[in-house]
Amino acid sequence: MNLPNKLTISRMIITPIFLFVLMFGRIPHSFLFAAIIFAIAAITDAVDGKLARKNNQITVVGKLLDPVADKMLTTSAYLGFLALGYCDVWSIMLILAREFVVTSIRLVASAQGVVIPANIWGKIKTASQMVVIIVVMLMGELRYCADRYGFMSFPIETMQLISHILVWITVVLTVISGITYIVAAKKRIDFSK
Repeated sequence: MNLPNKLTISRMIITPIFLFVLMFGRIPHSFLFAAIIFAIAAITDAVDGKLARKNNQITVVGKLLDPVADKMLTTSAYLGFLALGYCDVWSIMLILAREFVVTSIRLVASAQGVVIPANIWGKIKTASQMVVIIVVMLMGELRYCADRYGFMSFPIETMQLISHILVWITVVLTVISGITYIVAAKKRIDFSK
């Protein structure tokens, strides 16, 4: 197994650890630790693709596992936020619906020997999700510190409102990227087969 694929698998292994730390609020600074773990996992996503292209180590396994690892990581963060009240079920449903539709189209395309590359909207969607997830966790850390050390007031309602707005921004970008992917797929895939 090459290094890019090992990095992808490490991201899959890191994901449940990240979610445990995020959800286990009794750990002091759990949001900060979760943000650090998430950032490390996100960095492996950037590095594994660059290494695979640079060293000509692109494999079928890597092509299949990389998007799965990405979805595991971001979905676990959103599910954690949902459980903590930092986003709503409709935002998660729309994000997951887009991922299921795009994954299904990728499977159809693969069966027909067609590759539909990610477009700029897919890259914007991914970047926005990663940034928003980290920002929400850092806000959680700020709120924890405000409560614990009393240096400022940061009510939970304020954090929930800000995080809902940020997540809905990513939802809009996610839906746009899904629509552009479907439009590109309709031009290249025979859906009658």
